[in-house]
Amino acid sequence: MTTTPPHDTAPRFFGRRKGKPLRQTGRGLMESLLPRLAIAEPAPGQTLDPAALFPASCRALWLEVGFGGGEHLAWQAARNPDVGIIGGEVFQNGIASLLGHLERDGATANVRIFPEDVRRLFPALPDACFERVFVLFPDPWPKTRHADRRFIGGANLDQLARLLADGGEVRIGTDDAVYKAWAVEQMAARPEFEELSSDRSVKPADWPQSRYEAKAIAQGRAPLYLRYRRKAR
Repeated sequence: MTTTPPHDTAPRFFGRRKGKPLRQTGRGLMESLLPRLAIAEPAPGQTLDPAALFPASCRALWLEVGFGGGEHLAWQAARNPDVGIIGGEVFQNGIASLLGHLERDGATANVRIFPEDVRRLFPALPDACFERVFVLFPDPWPKTRHADRRFIGGANLDQLARLLADGGEVRIGTDDAVYKAWAVEQMAARPEFEELSSDRSVKPADWPQSRYEAKAIAQGRAPLYLRYRRKAR
């Protein structure tokens, strides 16, 4: 039986929602393309069938939490047209960037965007609905007093464990030294997951580089690539 947690007080978001003013092309995409792909925020108590968000039948559903500039999500969408991918992002400039990639690649049919804190979407989603979840180069919040803002941990991992199908995979990427240790520790403490990474410094061939990863490498920071499987319930 599918269960959903109570839709209580919305999570508090920390971070930027806007950057530099969008160029005309970006503004146009936000006005024309985003409404076609956007997922409306569910009402309290509402449940969603994520597969029904897509016009064609999908062999699997994936989720990217905070897709940044959208390079990774767009790459995956173009190469996996039979997979429905939901991306959550609040930063308007990042959303506009993803829209540009999708329009260029012609890969819009299998992408849906939640232009808000993705945690607001979680309560409306059914158990075991995703085959794969990506949390790539999130804000590390390196100061100790901000540790509770880090995505990997606590209630967020409760939700990922609920939303991932048995055998599903969560991928975590980070270049921040503090977040590296934090993510490894948090995931090791979760009995629902088992690590798949034989070498955390090596990423799979189907894990393309994002602008944030490229920037980290250019600045001499070595990324960590973590992969975990959802154990059978």
